[in-house]
Amino acid sequence: MTDTCSGPSAPAVGAAPLARVWRRCPRTLLALAATAIVLPLLHQAVLLGTDLRPPDVSVPPGQPVVRDGVERLGASYARARGGVREVFLSGDPEAIGSAQARLNHDHMVDNEGVLWREFARVVPFWPARAALMDLSRVRYRRIDRGIPEARRRELAAEAAAFAPDPYASRMSAYHRMVFLHSLYDIALSFEHSPLVGCSTFGLGPGATRDGHVILARAFDFEAGDVFDRDKAVYFVRGDGTIAFASVAWPGLVGVVSGMNAEGVVVVVHGARARTPLAEGEPAVFMLREVLERAHDADEAIAILMSQRVMVSHVVIVADARGHFAAVERAPGVAPFVRDRWADPDRVGVTNHFEGPLADDPRNLAVRARTTTLARRARLDELLAQVGPHEADAARAVAMLRDHRCAGGVACDPGDRRAIDALIATHGIVADATDRVLWVSAGPHLSGPFVRFDLKVELAPLHDPSADPAPEVIAADPILYDGRYEAGRARAGRPRLGGDAPEAGR
Repeated sequence: MTDTCSGPSAPAVGAAPLARVWRRCPRTLLALAATAIVLPLLHQAVLLGTDLRPPDVSVPPGQPVVRDGVERLGASYARARGGVREVFLSGDPEAIGSAQARLNHDHMVDNEGVLWREFARVVPFWPARAALMDLSRVRYRRIDRGIPEARRRELAAEAAAFAPDPYASRMSAYHRMVFLHSLYDIALSFEHSPLVGCSTFGLGPGATRDGHVILARAFDFEAGDVFDRDKAVYFVRGDGTIAFASVAWPGLVGVVSGMNAEGVVVVVHGARARTPLAEGEPAVFMLREVLERAHDADEAIAILMSQRVMVSHVVIVADARGHFAAVERAPGVAPFVRDRWADPDRVGVTNHFEGPLADDPRNLAVRARTTTLARRARLDELLAQVGPHEADAARAVAMLRDHRCAGGVACDPGDRRAIDALIATHGIVADATDRVLWVSAGPHLSGPFVRFDLKVELAPLHDPSADPAPEVIAADPILYDGRYEAGRARAGRPRLGGDAPEAGR
């Protein structure tokens, strides 16, 4: 049987009676019919074969009650503080997970909705979105195997308490919770991910006014402005672990920027080397483990050296003694620790590897196509301007808000070669000595920075309703003279593949 539908005069389906089409091109019709049958069956097979099953958990009962301006649920609570959402969680994994979902339900619904809408904007053709989701489900079908059991129980309780669930038809709540806590790793696994743009610096006792240790970072995570507008500062007292603070967004009880009660500070930077893996522990849980177990930088480094990573990144560590380290990690290779600095009181890190992975082709591409070198050069200039015992939290905030380019190159607000390109999801200044955390209230780094004292926030029997108004570092003047709006327009949307001027961006 000859199929003549491949010729230029072949009729389109529906242009002739079905019988005529069958006579002219039976093979094409059979192929279309088979596709119409097989694809839905294949989609169902993917759904059934890749669904992540939560562990059995017993979810504590109860709903939040508002009292004295604080949403309370057992020993946990949430409140607005200085333009930032503060969430305190305590207890075992089930108590933490369920309280997290009930205290933040509406915020989590809004944040996830932004991600789904952004997905639809980037991939407007719904069959393509379905195919991408199926491919992601297949690729990451065993991603939860790398998550510690306590965190799986916490996520299972969070999923069970997340009700009502407006996205249940898209994916089970537990599966989505796992994916959302793995978002940083999954996003970084894409070669043209824009999540390679963070800047961090450390100031040791010899550089600060009071001899304290400061670590400051700008977290340039361009997943949507809602993660800046609706950020959350978590204070977590888990059973049998070191209490810690984490700056993230409602729904993420992991760590991308955080400090514990012992004065250990950790932040993560995206980087590129080697080939990403689909299995391993999500970075936000690895950094959380550090804060829940480490009493100093040496212990933190030992924990980081023992973990299996999915994607390449750099973890910057500081402790109250002034020990700074950058731990460079990539799949399949041993981590490399950089903790010997030309000036141990003035340390800067951006997004490129400087150890054994420096010559990896992916790292070379980061150096060539992103602003990591430009930002690092500007950090080095700013750090060199800090005299002995000059810096404090306000100086660190001013350095994070720096809008200039290195080497006297002219640049305006929104230029991505600057430390503050008006794109950061959050900024922090952590005083490891005093256990004080300053957090940007938004927009981006331009709004006030709000002070949180971990000694108070993590104290047993702390009553949040008795707290005075928080101390703040004032907003950046660019908010009020038109430069912010012009800078935001100049920065634009996330840059895929690279944001350096020489990359044509």
